[in-house]
Amino acid sequence: MSLARQLAGLPADRVVQVVGVPTGMIAAAATQGVAGLAAVVLDPGPCRTPTAVVRAVLDELERVAVALLPGWLPEAAEIHRSDPFGMAAVRAAAVRRAHGTAHFAPFLAQLATVALSDRRPSVNTFSREIRCLGLVRVVAEGFGRPRLSLLIEVPAGLTAAGEQAVVAGAEWLAHHGRAGVWLAGTPLRQVDRVVCAPLNGPPGDRPPVVATAPPDVVGRPHPGSAAETALENALAAESWATGRMWNQYHQSHPLSAPVCLDLLWPAERCVVEVDGPEHCRPARFEADRQRDVQLQLDGYAVLRFTNARISHDVGSVVHQIGTLVRARRRDTAEGRFHARR
Repeated sequence: MSLARQLAGLPADRVVQVVGVPTGMIAAAATQGVAGLAAVVLDPGPCRTPTAVVRAVLDELERVAVALLPGWLPEAAEIHRSDPFGMAAVRAAAVRRAHGTAHFAPFLAQLATVALSDRRPSVNTFSREIRCLGLVRVVAEGFGRPRLSLLIEVPAGLTAAGEQAVVAGAEWLAHHGRAGVWLAGTPLRQVDRVVCAPLNGPPGDRPPVVATAPPDVVGRPHPGSAAETALENALAAESWATGRMWNQYHQSHPLSAPVCLDLLWPAERCVVEVDGPEHCRPARFEADRQRDVQLQLDGYAVLRFTNARISHDVGSVVHQIGTLVRARRRDTAEGRFHARR
């Protein structure tokens, strides 16, 4: 049975320990191969209490939600100003989006302003219960899926009290987020109340997307990004562009925070990032540079293009991407490509 089918059979409303397959492979298989489901990797670190575990997971989940804008609020794609007028516009768009849905409008409005301004309030206005359910819904919608599973990395070397804290925090998240919580990483030794689900990965520990002949494209552009949609439309006409993946997560190592890559050719280890105006802000610009360096250390080649560049000269952008992808394929075929795998 494929890994995706195994994951589809896991409970969607409780805590389960998953063993036998690396965390990153589980997330990729869930998001790419399970209909209606997305999974995000969250690392709470060595938290000592259930409250600390919940706080750490919610903070990471909020960072994922911010990165997924405008996927969960398409109207925000047209709002580029973080001044009071832009803040008012994005809050109004969030309130309209929440109307008639299960979203809590005040929470969605505040999250939208945080995402647009890249500034978080010093004190959380909303309770942990409201944040948990709201963030789960937002991240699921950002991926275009009706449900989300939280994939929590269990740190190595936990004491019995540490394991109890992780499990109790995970149970709280499953209950209040109405989501499945999968505990991966180091197997639990001291806590026996969590059901264990052994998983079988594809032969050779290779990700499901390359274990067989890959499809032309996996994933999709952000629904609120006209630039990503335009680029995908142009790539769809190119025979060399097969094997590409949109908006997939990459994790350098099990304890690092996962990052969402705009466009990826996994076999060739090529990454393409599509940058909107928010990437010009000093903090975001510096974070992008640090991320590019880490990806290069992981063996990836990285290209960045602005929305404006794609809009005005998509042909040139596609040509440059094609030059890189084909060159990496030649190097791999000739044995010259020795990047870390």
